[in-house]
Amino acid sequence: MNPKRRVIVVGGGLAGLAGTLRIAEAGVPVDLFSMVPVKRSHSVCAQGGINACNEVARQQGYSEFEHFEESVYGGDFLANQPPVYEMAHWAPKIIDLLDRMGVPFNRTLEGQRDLRLFGGSLYKRTHFAGATTGQQLIYALDEQVRRYETEGKVTKYEHWEFLRPIVDGEGRCVGIVAQDLRTMQIRAFRADAVVMATGGCGLVFGKSTNSTMCTGAAAARCYRHGAWYANGEFIQVHPTAIPGADKLRLMSESARGEGGRVWVPRQKGDARDPRQIPEAERYYFLEERYPAYGNIVPRDIATREIFNVCVKEGLGVGGGRMVYLDVTHLGREYLERKLGGIIEIYRKFVGEDPAELPMKIFPGVHYSMGGLYTVYTAKEDHRGMKLGAHNNMMTNVSGLYAFGEVNYQYHGANRLGANALLSCIFDGLFCGVSVANFVRDRKTSASDGPAALYDDSTAAEEARQRSLIESKGTENPYVLSQELGDEMTEASTVVKDEARLVAAQKKLAELRERATRMRLSDTGLWTNQNLSHARAVEDMIMLAEVIIDGGLARRESRGSHYRTDFPERNDAEFLRTTVAKFDAKTGKPELAYEDVQVALAKPRLRNYTKAGLNS
Repeated sequence: MNPKRRVIVVGGGLAGLAGTLRIAEAGVPVDLFSMVPVKRSHSVCAQGGINACNEVARQQGYSEFEHFEESVYGGDFLANQPPVYEMAHWAPKIIDLLDRMGVPFNRTLEGQRDLRLFGGSLYKRTHFAGATTGQQLIYALDEQVRRYETEGKVTKYEHWEFLRPIVDGEGRCVGIVAQDLRTMQIRAFRADAVVMATGGCGLVFGKSTNSTMCTGAAAARCYRHGAWYANGEFIQVHPTAIPGADKLRLMSESARGEGGRVWVPRQKGDARDPRQIPEAERYYFLEERYPAYGNIVPRDIATREIFNVCVKEGLGVGGGRMVYLDVTHLGREYLERKLGGIIEIYRKFVGEDPAELPMKIFPGVHYSMGGLYTVYTAKEDHRGMKLGAHNNMMTNVSGLYAFGEVNYQYHGANRLGANALLSCIFDGLFCGVSVANFVRDRKTSASDGPAALYDDSTAAEEARQRSLIESKGTENPYVLSQELGDEMTEASTVVKDEARLVAAQKKLAELRERATRMRLSDTGLWTNQNLSHARAVEDMIMLAEVIIDGGLARRESRGSHYRTDFPERNDAEFLRTTVAKFDAKTGKPELAYEDVQVALAKPRLRNYTKAGLNS
């Protein structure tokens, strides 16, 4: 290996850490960039678990193929199947590896790793560490990365913000421009490959369950500079979130997986204490409408049912947009042992004890199935991907990869709960080999590239920063982002229709114009969060246009994308990936479509009213 060659990984969550670990293990030095300390990346907020078949699940009749089929079925067949097949078959090995790293998975009395139910499956196949699984996984992976950090193979750049990829005249990604969020220094960094692992775009919708740094700006900046964006219209709204004045807080699917029940009073406007409402007067609507799966139907279905019960049928708690998530019957000791992390969150932010009173929840924006467009090399029989192929999860820009939630490949139109942590770690471990091979086999090194390319890219970002700081406009960036979030939430979450999407297009055009006239309240050059947010507002608007335009063009309902004016799935026209390409002349997305690879599991209508995926 040429000692001058390096890889940059942007994002310190599970996908970034797993990728860093795999690439460093292959002997390639890695520069790891994160806006926050990596142990505070958003992956730490994942709660419920990570899916994989194991021997206990196999005794139930489960298998890796069943996991694969559940995933593509739950995603309404919009995911390319070779990557999902590979992920499901790597899952047991990933769990074994995490176990050896010291992740404190819950255990049965016999010492086996415990399993819980999760949405979209009738089998227990979700491994978990209480209700703080993401935190335990990220701590374990960070410890492993630190081994390579002490050996000089990994250099962490924490509190640095990614500003743009550097693409040379031949269309190759050869580095990045980033900014130190403390000193505000802007620098270019050379790299022979760049891995984006920057997560989702929840802040485009204002309030979400995402951390406040999850703006999607990094993906938008790649898109602005030539990377394509796929399936942007597919946004997952989690059925159970705690409404809040500042943001939404996740109430994990593990609560339902452990036996939590969703209900509302049968009598509209019933204001009694829920403990005083008899069982016969409670409407367990998920259990009645989906008798086979009940409270563990996939998230898109649970979300729409909760929305309909509250908004259309007017049966929400107190007449508002809330339903009960009831775990009181499970007992305090059981709740503390299995769900302690999320129970504590509810107590802290609501001030009520879920062991005594049913929780009040409502759907909230949670995850983006869409992301940067990537490719892969499938095996000849389509049963997986070729390990080490250079292009596995590479974008259309040579040398620019996407891992984790910022990659669109694994979840189709709807993600099954507990597949997120798996896809992040799988991307890093499996496709990290591809990155290392690509760098090793490159004929030239970025270290030999012309300095002018890096100087010009740095100067362009300095000019963008200067224009924001010196602007005498009248628009407040925080007001713009609030209006953006309100508009996107109303137009493009649980239900959509043409008239509302067209109205959103007009609003986004207005916001885009107003964003050219932003004025900062802080014009200093030391830890200027106002500057960072204002810059992200422009990028969020750009990504919002991809989401809205894709949703308007997709005239069908599939997974999380539900059009009231086109309520049926339309495979003839839309069993295809939406690919958005940035038009530099207009600043707008151009949409194209690509057929989905469905050789292993043929598309059929989803039906969760009966047991079995062939119902």
